[in-house]
Amino acid sequence: MKNKKISWYVYLLLCNKKTFYVGITDNLKSRLLAHKNKETFFTKKFSNIQLAYCEEYQTKSKAVKREKQLKGWSRAKKQMLIDGKLGINRRTELVEALQ
Repeated sequence: MKNKKISWYVYLLLCNKKTFYVGITDNLKSRLLAHKNKETFFTKKFSNIQLAYCEEYQTKSKAVKREKQLKGWSRAKKQMLIDGKLGINRRTELVEALQ
């Protein structure tokens, strides 16, 4: 049996059109559903959750490193990333598909 390569995703959610949440997962669709169904601690208090941005990584360690970096950014810098002004490794087709 072949080993299936697992991708890791760093993602940004826009919560109630004002707060950014940064997270990582190996199953973006399932994780987004968990957020929208209020099954996660931080985002359960928000009524409107939207996937705004994501990046794909081949290892969990690289995704964790990027997540920590993004969590340290200002709201304005995160918005610039979403707007494509800083973007690397963007997966816009995933964001659009999971809306």
